[in-house]
Amino acid sequence: MKPLQPVPPRAHRRQALAWTAACALAPFLIAMSNATHAMTPTTAPVAELPTELRSALPASRLVGTGVLRFFGLRVYEARLWAAAGFVPEDYARHPFALELVYDRKLEGAAIAERSIAEMRRVGSFTEAQARQWLALMQQAFPDVQPQDRLLGLNDGQGEVRFFHNGRQTALLRDADYARLFFGIWLAPQTSAPALRNALLGLG
Repeated sequence: MKPLQPVPPRAHRRQALAWTAACALAPFLIAMSNATHAMTPTTAPVAELPTELRSALPASRLVGTGVLRFFGLRVYEARLWAAAGFVPEDYARHPFALELVYDRKLEGAAIAERSIAEMRRVGSFTEAQARQWLALMQQAFPDVQPQDRLLGLNDGQGEVRFFHNGRQTALLRDADYARLFFGIWLAPQTSAPALRNALLGLG
């Protein structure tokens, strides 16, 4: 029997990079859901209003939440916060916040790049817009560690603010970006319909 050959260090690096890319902001993994890819909704969500929202959206409530898993491993818990009257079909025109609480270490650059790819599923945009938005998200999304929080706040009028563990990291006034970015989770075109349903409390 031929002995097993050791895996060269370069292969280990490729495997690590592949895992990072696969998990980054990973709602797209739901599109491939099967017995080993599952999103678990929380049936009785209990969570404290994030500090970022106590002044920006003090009347907001937790609409829905779900846990994203990849091969049984938790990637993050997603939470949608919005005030009464939030209309899912017209999400971009309403104030709300999307909060992600991570369970895994991920690179911010990979999160930003995956976001651009997922935004293309929601709608079309130019390469110039893609470059501008990618640069913004590379600033907005630092590398994350387990229990880190990323929160995106939409004001309903085209302004988006990003926070990392309560600290603002970026601000953009662009209604197209707001619609496409949050559409990764909330638009009907999402690659993660189960996660969308859980966030919107649709069962």
